Amino acid sequence: SVCVFLFIPIGIDDDNTALNRTYEQLRGAMMDSPCESESSLDGGVMLPPSPVSREQLQKRIESLTQQNKVLKVELETYKIRVKVIQEENRALRQASVIIQAKAEQEEEYISNTLLKKIQALKKEKETLAHHYEREEECLTNDLSRKLDQLRQEKCKLELTLEQEQECLVNKLMRKIEKLEAETSAKQNNLEQLRREMVELENTLEQEQEALVNKLWKRMDKLEAEKRSLQIKLDQPVSDPTSPKEINHRIENGNDTASQLTAHIQNLRSEVDQLRGNLAAAEKESQEKTQHFAQEE
Repeated sequence: SVCVFLFIPIGIDDDNTALNRTYEQLRGAMMDSPCESESSLDGGVMLPPSPVSREQLQKRIESLTQQNKVLKVELETYKIRVKVIQEENRALRQASVIIQAKAEQEEEYISNTLLKKIQALKKEKETLAHHYEREEECLTNDLSRKLDQLRQEKCKLELTLEQEQECLVNKLMRKIEKLEAETSAKQNNLEQLRREMVELENTLEQEQEALVNKLWKRMDKLEAEKRSLQIKLDQPVSDPTSPKEINHRIENGNDTASQLTAHIQNLRSEVDQLRGNLAAAEKESQEKTQHFAQEE
């Protein structure tokens, strides 16, 4: 095993106690730790330290000596700082005494000034109180006059409002009566239009039926004429009817049929127009009713 040698520098006056305590602790640890070299034959023989260990110890001593010097320099620096701080403390004490004296003087001056200001404020307060009382009395009188005036205006406004409400109610009643009359008139017109439409539809059906019957009769007549013409054409003795007459008769029949068709179309257009008028009247009546409900 390797034997360890420790050197503690003791050269600073203020730290002697702590260093001695540390030295004693390390020395005890060294005494407790084994520091001997064992051989293969006998274990109690002490060998001299090798040159390598001596060099290490010498370096360690030099390092500790250097550290001791550094610590001494730091100690001197701390002593100088302590002196400076003590001087600053003495200067601060003197300054505090001076400041305290000045503070007492300023306190006395401030107290005197405050007393003067308090007295001035008391006088000003009394003056303001009298002024406030006078202003309060004036304001009370003004407010009383304004209150009476407002009451009179309120009565006038209430009367005016009642009159306007009565006038408005009368106008609305007249308007309601007018709208009711218009609504009843529209309903009567609507009923009349419905009756006219029904009558027109019945008339149209009757006319259509009459036209159909007339057309059938005309067709039967044309068929009879056609057969008679055919019979005449088949007889060689009698003079045959010229093709111009036949074409003339057919054209007359076609003209009559086209006239009937045009008449039917005219009747249908009139019925459609009446239906449109009826729908417009119903729509106008609904709009009047909605407008009347909104105004109510």
